[in-house]
Amino acid sequence: MQIGDSEWNHLIVNGAASLGVQVSALQAAQFSAHIRELLLWNRKTNLTAITLPSEVAIKHVVDSLAIARWIHPEDSVLDVGSGGGFPGIPLKILMPSLSVTLIDSSRKKNSFQRHVIRTLGLVNIAAWQTRVEALSAAPDRIRGGNPAFSVIVCRAFTDLAHFVEMAMPLLAPAGKMIAMKGRISSEELADVSSLISRLSQAGTILNFQTISYCLPFLGTERYLNILSVP
Repeated sequence: MQIGDSEWNHLIVNGAASLGVQVSALQAAQFSAHIRELLLWNRKTNLTAITLPSEVAIKHVVDSLAIARWIHPEDSVLDVGSGGGFPGIPLKILMPSLSVTLIDSSRKKNSFQRHVIRTLGLVNIAAWQTRVEALSAAPDRIRGGNPAFSVIVCRAFTDLAHFVEMAMPLLAPAGKMIAMKGRISSEELADVSSLISRLSQAGTILNFQTISYCLPFLGTERYLNILSVP
């Protein structure tokens, strides 16, 4: 199997379909272009430890698409700690009408994100080298005085309570935060429950749900931790 061949594309299309997401042939080709650049850059820059074509297809591309059903095509999405551009770039390919902002503190990773955006000719998507804490403190320097994102996502970025604390100042009214993770510990769950309680007492209500899914063909258990403002 090679990146972008018929077998690889079949893996992407069928894997996404098993999660309720439809992928076109053109989108599969764009995913393959992203991954080719990822593995090319990875020879000199540490972007990913996953390099087998089948694993990259499922663990990076298909996993990124697992949250698509919880995102509206007109949403403004902030991808925190985007790394190699996941899940933000695959989501943008899947839903071209999304407004997407990728942030990462690594200059090399941010340079890669910008390279892929240019290579694929994507529009209404930006990549910035910054930390979410810095963006929360001075949001207008990126979004022109409008710091609100309707969806804020991350993949295995940090513990859940810390993610919520950092993301909340950037969340639009009625927005949602989605943390893609493996199984969280009872301590991490207790921490986020305590944070939700404190926010409620201060007048901010958050609904919290965890949705489990398995990565197709691998059977790896994954979780979407979704916190939304009603």
